[in-house]
Amino acid sequence: MKKNKPRKIDNDVYEAELFRLQTELVELQEWVKATGQRVVIIFEGRDAAGKGGAIKRITEYLSPRVARIVALPAPTEREKTQWYYQRYIQYLPAAGEIVLLDRSWYNRAGVERVMGFCTPHEYARFLRQTPIFEQMLVADGIHLRKYWFSVSNEEQLRRFRSRLNDPVRRWKLSPMDLESINRWEDYSRAKDDMFVHTDTPTAPWYVVESDIKKHARLNMISHLLSTFPYTHVEQPKVSLPKKPQGGENYRRPPRELSTYIPDHVAQLMGDPERDL
Repeated sequence: MKKNKPRKIDNDVYEAELFRLQTELVELQEWVKATGQRVVIIFEGRDAAGKGGAIKRITEYLSPRVARIVALPAPTEREKTQWYYQRYIQYLPAAGEIVLLDRSWYNRAGVERVMGFCTPHEYARFLRQTPIFEQMLVADGIHLRKYWFSVSNEEQLRRFRSRLNDPVRRWKLSPMDLESINRWEDYSRAKDDMFVHTDTPTAPWYVVESDIKKHARLNMISHLLSTFPYTHVEQPKVSLPKKPQGGENYRRPPRELSTYIPDHVAQLMGDPERDL
């Protein structure tokens, strides 16, 4: 019997709740800054599972000086000779910072294992070392959160197809993505094995059902907020003057001395001769 699709949230409700949660994320940010917390949030899952969209909504109103997105490319030849975790360690947060890892050291348990980019010995060593590595991070006071975005093969394929002719999202579709379609079961087994070894009480995995992106975003952000004992931080009062002070003796240089960009908007409005 075919499973009925769940009813999607109304857009007005979604937008209102998303903004409420984003307001709470700002509260979390201020608490992290004021108390010197260090936060690492890992986003993993299949290609097109919705990780990027969730990250975008989380960071939309946060300060880039506090919340940093880290999305590393393939390792260089030099990095391949380093201790596997070494290239990630340099991006870990200092006091008052939040780091969002758009994929992480778990590449080794996923794409590297499935595509043969690491040896069986390197993979086995990763499964042994990762719980120890994460235990060290948590023991040092880092708040580590790990989210796995789970998408069905039908929905993943639909999203891949939607990217084919989309000029602003075509770059998201790579030969590696297409290969993941043919290796669906291999990636499933790799994820299952990864969970067996790395879903620990110290650093558990949290699964986000992401066939409906809007639901996934709200559910994930709501859960993330619930894992922190953050409190409201009072901000200094700011009062603006009624009008700028001074300026009576200032004279703006002639406009012809500066190079202004063309008024593209005026052309769109059918008025290319409008002055800047």
